[in-house]
Amino acid sequence: MIELYAKREKSQGFAFSKDTPWQNEFEAKFPYQETDDQLRCIEEVKKDMENAKPMDRLLCGDVGYGKTEVAIRAGFKAVMDQKQVAYLAPTTVLAEQQYQEFKERMKDYPIKVEILNRFKSAKYQKEVIKGLKLGEVDVVVGTHRILSKDVEFKDLGLLIIDEEHRFGVKDKEKIKQYKTNVDVLTMTATPIPRTLHMSIVGVRDMSVIYEPPHNRRPVQTYVLEYDREVIKEAITKELERDGQVFYIFNNVENIQRKADEISRLVPEAEVSYAHGQMTGNQIEEIMDDFIQKKSNVLVCTTILESGIDIPNANTIIVENADRMGLAQLYQIRGRVGRSDRQAYAYITYKRDKLLSEVADKRLKAIKEFTEFGSGFKIAMRDLEIRGAGSLLGEIQSGHLEQVGYDTYCNLLDEVIKEMKGIEVKPEVDIQIDLNVTSYIPDDYISDANQKIEIYQDIALCKNEEDIQNIIDEIIDRFGNMSAELENLIDIARIKYLAKALNISKIASKKTAVVFTFGETQFNYDVAKLVKEYGNRLKFSAGIKPMITLEIGTDNEMKILNDVTEFLKTLTKYKKEEDEEIIDNTN
Repeated sequence: MIELYAKREKSQGFAFSKDTPWQNEFEAKFPYQETDDQLRCIEEVKKDMENAKPMDRLLCGDVGYGKTEVAIRAGFKAVMDQKQVAYLAPTTVLAEQQYQEFKERMKDYPIKVEILNRFKSAKYQKEVIKGLKLGEVDVVVGTHRILSKDVEFKDLGLLIIDEEHRFGVKDKEKIKQYKTNVDVLTMTATPIPRTLHMSIVGVRDMSVIYEPPHNRRPVQTYVLEYDREVIKEAITKELERDGQVFYIFNNVENIQRKADEISRLVPEAEVSYAHGQMTGNQIEEIMDDFIQKKSNVLVCTTILESGIDIPNANTIIVENADRMGLAQLYQIRGRVGRSDRQAYAYITYKRDKLLSEVADKRLKAIKEFTEFGSGFKIAMRDLEIRGAGSLLGEIQSGHLEQVGYDTYCNLLDEVIKEMKGIEVKPEVDIQIDLNVTSYIPDDYISDANQKIEIYQDIALCKNEEDIQNIIDEIIDRFGNMSAELENLIDIARIKYLAKALNISKIASKKTAVVFTFGETQFNYDVAKLVKEYGNRLKFSAGIKPMITLEIGTDNEMKILNDVTEFLKTLTKYKKEEDEEIIDNTN
């Protein structure tokens, strides 16, 4: 697979033209105010399309954050260059909704938009397939049906995959290998670990919409044991404010019985139910009745998971949530809170049921991540819980206990860089041995898992921005930091400063600190260093040059401050050209 992505990197695709006057006019007709993030992502996608290298961009944004508009504008741009667009959706309900959206937005232009799924008549499907082959159909929105052998495009230029975690690896890679020069835009709120990981290590490009639309509120989430009284109160409360309720019950055989049970529990509710084994027309009719408010409680399976947008439905109840994946739960919760009303989600599991460790972690994560923009964090947590999986096969999760996650990332990153022809420099492992106390005390963070998580975050800091972000997060979660933890963060800062200076070791020696450099020419302005530090500095030449800095005390704070300041001074006096500037005398 890495080979495939490396080939895509080198292969020549189609470079789309700059925006046309029609494109500007089309975008100006968007009835809402775009967020800054949305505009940035649109620009990133367009820039990729205008490049001759085939685009492979992951667009990650919370449910309802405007990913569809990014896709519609990319689709319009492709059609302006006489290229065809395929929009792949995981369910017939979502495909129908996106088809209507595309058709409505493009109605003022000579663009033919069609839909393709298994519920359409054989005659209609045949006509659409013929139109695609002859180039008469510009945009096709559809389900897995688009991937069938009988579907051929005259000139496919852009493939959009919605909610990519719902498709198998075979499906996605089949298309990419079938047309290695096609631009691909993948959209999701919560990428599966494998996809997210591929973006993080640089196999794919990624755009993230963090900013919520105006007037949105986070969904109030409750994770609890199933309780009929709580359910009754939740439904009643929503109906009293003239709202509607989604009830997720993922069992087709007993779904009618569950709908009857809710009717008895809340007699004033108008209950309907829907599941994936119904015909397309039946589902459409039930959804239309719900949208028209003819029913106000919809009991359904996870067909609801993708894309359905009903702003008046602002309470969702999920039964047996422990059987669902983290991304799935997050998507389901995203069906509510799509207006300026406060929305509620009740994530329930069977009373007295002993949850597995993974299920417990998932439910804790869905409860923890309620603020806006959590889809990306949810995916990262999923990555931690499940592992990244195999990039070379169909496994989308799986632990990496043998080598460790960071080592795996580094190895993969090296392979990708080598295949792209980028020189891989060996990683310098810096040894820090200072006489300071640095750890996270038990009375500051008692939970072992949280402690390990913070240690990992500190170890991954690569610049001052990372350091400040981790400080803000720690103070926000646990309060003012202890002196020992402050020392640990100072050491992380020293580590990233030393890395850029090719220093391999920093160690305390009585009241001094010794800096050992890697096997390289020592290219610093010694005269300026001596002028600034005087006889506090001693230089030692050799295969691995050393500098000894006299601190004059064993005070921990002074040691860390002096070392940090010295590294910043070294950075300032580093020469551009490599010169041998140390002679054989100290």
